[in-house]
Amino acid sequence: MVRPPALPPEEKVRIVLSILAGEMTVAEAARRAKVSEQSIGTWKRQFLESCRAGLAGKSGPSTREQCPGAAPDRWPGRASTSRRSRMATAARWR
Repeated sequence: MVRPPALPPEEKVRIVLSILAGEMTVAEAARRAKVSEQSIGTWKRQFLESCRAGLAGKSGPSTREQCPGAAPDRWPGRASTSRRSRMATAARWR
C-alpha cells in the first residue's frame, strides 16, 4: 500500500481546530484526511503542547509562530472569515 503524501502543517491545524470546535470527530477527520486516528491524536497533542508552551511564556518564537491556530480570527465559529474557511474545508472533504 502506498503511503499518502504528507499534509501541510496548515491543513493539520485546520483539522485539529475542527475537532476541538466539535465540528467533526477524530474518526471522521482521519477518514477524510486518509490518515490513522493515531496520527490525528498526535497532531492534536502536539498542537496543544505548543500552544500551552506559548501561553506559559517560555522563551523562543512568539505564540503565533508556535501555534498558528492561536489567533482568535482563525478559531472556528468566530468571525466571518472562519465561516468561509469552514465552508471551504467542508467543500474540500466532499
